[in-house]
Amino acid sequence: MRALILSDIHANLEALEAVLSDAQDRGGFDVIWCLGDTVGYGPDPAACIDRIREFELVAVAGNHDHAAVGLIDASDFNEAAEFAANWTSEQVGSEQRDYLKSLPFVSVQDQFTLVHGSLRDPIGEYLLDRNSAAGTLALMETKYCVVGHSHIPFLCCEIEEDPENPEFTEFPENEQVALDHERRIINPGGVGQPRDRDSRPSYAIFNSEQNAIQRHRVTYNITKTQEKMKAADLPVRLIDRLDHGI
Repeated sequence: MRALILSDIHANLEALEAVLSDAQDRGGFDVIWCLGDTVGYGPDPAACIDRIREFELVAVAGNHDHAAVGLIDASDFNEAAEFAANWTSEQVGSEQRDYLKSLPFVSVQDQFTLVHGSLRDPIGEYLLDRNSAAGTLALMETKYCVVGHSHIPFLCCEIEEDPENPEFTEFPENEQVALDHERRIINPGGVGQPRDRDSRPSYAIFNSEQNAIQRHRVTYNITKTQEKMKAADLPVRLIDRLDHGI
């Protein structure tokens, strides 16, 4: 089984299509594991929802997914994100709204737990330090957990002798990472709005036969996405940041 792991598509159809095409070229996939925030920020929320639903799909909720359908208050977001969330809510139809409302906070797939933010706070907490990682490891009932939300790829390994201080390491690009006996938290990076100062979408593929995972990046037509955002009068800050991966 090959699982295509995507997070934070953020209504960026051009980025999503580039990832899907690249993943197909690398051997294809049997299922998509989507870690939340299919919508928000970008110009094509409805199209991105419909596109991933064409495949075998396991998806969990993100904070922008919930904001788009009124399950959380977008006024808690920064000004640009709030504007985009309110705009997004007007772009999705009833079937797409029902889909976003139906998404679970957490999904367990064999050895993997899927969640957007963390197991302590599934759509709110950014898992970026040892404290937040230790909190999720303490709640994990599976060997591995895949998360999104921060848009920053990483590997985080539990240290059996010191469980309060898990080790963060780089998630290398185009290198197979064997998943051994150690428990891990894995972030594949962001598809639609990378924030690790690399504008290219980032994603991962898990191969169950090899019990290994690989991360890849692709280029896409950023200008086309930005032109759509300008036509929709989305905030300039959101448009410009795509060039810089921030």
